[in-house]
Amino acid sequence: MSERDGRRLLLVHAHPDDESIGTGATMAKYAAEGAGVTLVTCTLGELGEVIPAGLARLAADREDRLGEYRIGELAAACAALGVTDHRFLGGPGRWRDSGMMGLDTNDVPGCFWQADLDEAAGELLTVIREVGPQVLVSYDDNGFYGHPDHIQAHRVARRAFELADGQVSKFYATAVPKSVLAAAIHLARDNDAAGGAAGGGVDFKQVESVDDLPFGTPDEDVTTEIDATAFLDFKLAAMRAHATQIAVDSPFFALSNNLGQRAFGRECYVLLAGPRGPAFGPDGRESDLFGGIG
Repeated sequence: MSERDGRRLLLVHAHPDDESIGTGATMAKYAAEGAGVTLVTCTLGELGEVIPAGLARLAADREDRLGEYRIGELAAACAALGVTDHRFLGGPGRWRDSGMMGLDTNDVPGCFWQADLDEAAGELLTVIREVGPQVLVSYDDNGFYGHPDHIQAHRVARRAFELADGQVSKFYATAVPKSVLAAAIHLARDNDAAGGAAGGGVDFKQVESVDDLPFGTPDEDVTTEIDATAFLDFKLAAMRAHATQIAVDSPFFALSNNLGQRAFGRECYVLLAGPRGPAFGPDGRESDLFGGIG
């Protein structure tokens, strides 16, 4: 792990590609500045829907080899972001992708949704003690859009943060402001090429109001906005590396649902614990995840 300025950032994501879609620009920015950036991924994403027809055989209902293939995709994505320290929680394949909420796969022994919380948090605590991050990033308690593995990643990250007993100064959840989602709805109505913002598999062309969405953070609750627009191309390159899951046509991308989404270089967060850094702009948001750390 390269670390030139003493700052250390640890991100906990559920599946390969989540890191690039949600926090890729942030990761690239801090890595380029010389901060230590460590990514922990909780599953191999074995149940993802495969986009390229030539790789359809990898799917869980055929050869069930998608997870091992996605290890390579994630390595390429991290390289595109300039991130050299990546681990799978408990080792590759320790916990399996649980699938979307309500599916039978949520009940399969060994899936992440069924993981013992203290065991999984203990694995993350081992990484925390080795890396010594000042900042930890994961999801909110709804996993942003209700995916069981995202919810579990939040629970595991929060428990590890508590067990670290002050070793980690700040704990954040990723966020998409409702104003961004409202703009996505407007864009979807006016542009056939674009349909939304990352997450949830929602067709924004069919949404009447942002209040109808099952996700999104009220703007006043967003504490932090990282301007990493200079690193948007790094983020898009990382997303291209996840070719089984994402089709990129800059600045738009689509998942297996083929709904166009806009990739953003500004990424937002909610501070869940720790000191709040200096505010900037009319919204009074932090501009640095390490702000307020003495």
